[in-house]
This record gives sequence, structure tokens and C-alpha cells, in this order.
Amino acid sequence: MAMSQPLIACHDCDLLHQVKALPPKCTARCTRCGALLYVHAPDTLDRTLAIAITGLVLMLLANIYPFLSLESQGTILETTLITGVIILSQQSPLGLAILVLLTSMLVPCMFLFALLYTLGSMKIGKSLPARKRLFRIALTLRPWSMTEVFLLGILVSVVKLSKLASIIPGTALFAFLALVFVLAAINTTLDPHVIWEKMDP
Repeated sequence: MAMSQPLIACHDCDLLHQVKALPPKCTARCTRCGALLYVHAPDTLDRTLAIAITGLVLMLLANIYPFLSLESQGTILETTLITGVIILSQQSPLGLAILVLLTSMLVPCMFLFALLYTLGSMKIGKSLPARKRLFRIALTLRPWSMTEVFLLGILVSVVKLSKLASIIPGTALFAFLALVFVLAAINTTLDPHVIWEKMDP
């Protein structure tokens, strides 16, 4: 007996649709409201895994090298991502500092690690424990990674501080800028439906 085609519910109106194979880079939309259902991203596993590894390397670089250096009257003050959060916690409500720490550092790191664990285990052909749970967590964390908002705030601060001191961009700033594009690339290449289908039942 032939297996029935899997179904997908529209995220906006809950109408059920049959999941059908799509040509590369094509999209499927809801017949009722027109909302996006899924996208066919070719080689989603290999591409997303490579980008996730790149993202973790950039995250490491962004945390171990200086982010910005301020030079004023011969004195140079170097800052890192974590020192920025510490200073924010001292000058602003603690909740705001925790929110910045979560959305700009911890959530992206957890998201990338969960993808590496899940997709890496699929790539090597081993069913590691809790990989389905971690992939579910990764999909939940994806909207909460707000590195671009954090970077925009940094750029605004740099413009204001440039009147008071010379700003020297550090290696971590360029790594963090590249990380923003890497996370955007993951959103383009990751096809959750293909990943779920390739996982063990």
C-alpha cells in the first residue's frame, strides 16, 4: 500500500496542504491566504552545516578579540563584547543587559551549536541522542537571534563617540559583522522539512 503524502498546515490560516516536491529555489504558498509554506533549498544539509560551522568560528573570534578601541589624549581603551554587556549592566537596568547578552551572544551561539549537533550527526550517519529535540530548539531560537539589531546599536554609538575620541574598529567587530550575514544565509539555506524527512523516524 502506497504511503500517503505528508501534510503541512499553513502558519497563518491552518489550511492543510500536501507536501509536494518542488523544483530548486521554488516556493509553495497557501491556496487560501497566500502565506509562504515552504521553500525548496537544494543541498540544504551540506550548505547549512558549512555555514553553521563558519558562524561558530566567527562567534569565537568576536568574543576573544577586541571589538572597539577608543583613543583619547594618548590613552587607548579596548572593549570586547562581554565588557560591553558588563558596562551596560552597571549603567542600565540589569534586565536590559541580560536581554542584550541573550539576543546578541547566547541565543546565536546556542542556535549555531544546535544546528551543528543535528546536521553534523546526520552528515556522519550517526543518530546522536536528543538531536530531534535540539533541532526543534534551534527552530525556536532562530527568530530570537538579533545580532543585526545589536550591530545597529553599536554603529549608532560609534557615530556619537567619534566626536569625543578616535574609534579604532577591532577584529571582533568585523567578525560580528560577518556573523550577521552568516545568520541571514542560514535562514535562506535551511529547509526544515527536508531535515525532518532525512531524520530517523
